[in-house]
Amino acid sequence: MRFGRFAMAFQNRRFRMQIRQDDTTASGVADLLAHHLRELRGAMAGQSFALDAAGLSAASVTFWTVWDGETLLGFGALKQLDAAHGEVKSMRAAPAARGTGVGRAILQHIIEQARQRGYARLSLETGTAPLHVPAIALYQSAGFIPCGAFADYEPSPHNQFFRLDLADGL
Repeated sequence: MRFGRFAMAFQNRRFRMQIRQDDTTASGVADLLAHHLRELRGAMAGQSFALDAAGLSAASVTFWTVWDGETLLGFGALKQLDAAHGEVKSMRAAPAARGTGVGRAILQHIIEQARQRGYARLSLETGTAPLHVPAIALYQSAGFIPCGAFADYEPSPHNQFFRLDLADGL
């Protein structure tokens, strides 16, 4: 995993958010990641493709966390699929931070990073369970549109796919 001192600050009504590249095994992060994986695996009938700590630590993945001081608010990741294509991975707001703009802040950060890397397209796979409805609304509000399966994914009743053509926003 690539670690850096990069940090970006956002403000909303409740939190002063700082986004930084981080370690999936860092204090607090591992607990939220474990919660994320348990919830997804329970809701998706064994069809969850969420990455665990090892997967999020791969060389092709950059992992960010969102903090308000010492409080972890959420995380998200960007996986490089090829030189022009990235994938949004493991978006999660902490339960107490849901609905506060944390998800939007990390998604905007991932989109900006994908553009800086020169990606033409950003894709994501997400579930179809009711717990995914807020995330899907967020993705669509950011310009993601439904698409077919990509990379090594196989479509199922438990997943759906979205893409954002980044060249459209330049």
